[in-house]
Amino acid sequence: MRWTAQDFSTFTLSKEYIDTVLIPMVPISFDERGKDAASGSEFIQMIAIEIERQFKGRILLLPSFVYFLNFSDQDKKMLLTKWHHELTKKSFKHLFFISSDQSWKSIVEQLKGELIWIPSIPLEHLDGTNKMAIIDNQVKQLLNFFVEKWQAAEDVSG
Repeated sequence: MRWTAQDFSTFTLSKEYIDTVLIPMVPISFDERGKDAASGSEFIQMIAIEIERQFKGRILLLPSFVYFLNFSDQDKKMLLTKWHHELTKKSFKHLFFISSDQSWKSIVEQLKGELIWIPSIPLEHLDGTNKMAIIDNQVKQLLNFFVEKWQAAEDVSG
């Protein structure tokens, strides 16, 4: 489910089945790193949308967690801690953050969340068919990751 009015109505009726949140982490920069940040953002958002489509009814895809590339790790941790706290308060069992920025790894681990780190692939010069082929390939690799995490959690709690 996505963060839309229609999907939210469905979400409220079936909360007990939606135990997973997926949050794309999107960097912003207006300096020489801006183009790479925008490219990585596009890539991560396309992957997140496709993952949500594959697991509709189990995953809630939230709007992107946006941050500036020049934020310190302490600033990033403070922001992410607030998100993490609010989401765990709402009884989501699985919080998955997806990013092409590896600097989030230690921060997310400290919060007991899951970071899906994917190196960004520039898509700007590819046609639609080739873009989707790359996205599909990445998503196929991630589908088992989600299933394994859910199964491991069930084994621990069950």
